[in-house]
Amino acid sequence: MSNAAAIRREPADIAPLIDATDRRLIQATQEGLPRVPRPYHAIAEQLGLSAEDVMARLRRMLETGIIRRIGAVPNHYALGYQANGMSVWDVPEERLRELGRKIGELDFVSHCYHRPRHFPDWPYNLFAMVHGRDRAQVEAKVAQIAALLGAADHGHTVLYSTRILKKTGLRIGL
Repeated sequence: MSNAAAIRREPADIAPLIDATDRRLIQATQEGLPRVPRPYHAIAEQLGLSAEDVMARLRRMLETGIIRRIGAVPNHYALGYQANGMSVWDVPEERLRELGRKIGELDFVSHCYHRPRHFPDWPYNLFAMVHGRDRAQVEAKVAQIAALLGAADHGHTVLYSTRILKKTGLRIGL
């Protein structure tokens, strides 16, 4: 559940925590890692650093919340997953972390996070993205989540994607 555990920092807060080398590293990776067998070594060579230094700097930035994650961002449509549904759940606040971790560990959930409710119109506080080749496949996976939640599921629905949004990570200027 990235929202509950993530450290949120404003740009002014980040500046004192990174040095010029960190800034160059962020700039070198903000469009993604190189698609080579050893991406950290390629970045290290580009920046004149050791691969160990690159990995240690990225690890430190992850641990301090300067960056939240390093991961693949697949194009689900290109992979044949045409039905992409954000399942939204009304679960008890006191069980949010526990239930979010369980859902997030499911192999068919790409991301799971907490969002605030907006009563009376929006009672949902836990979101989990589910991908399928068609809506029937997504609905079957959502039924699995509902079974996992049991009585903690106080209501849910699925919001299907209607278009692809460009996903971007941290951007830092020169």
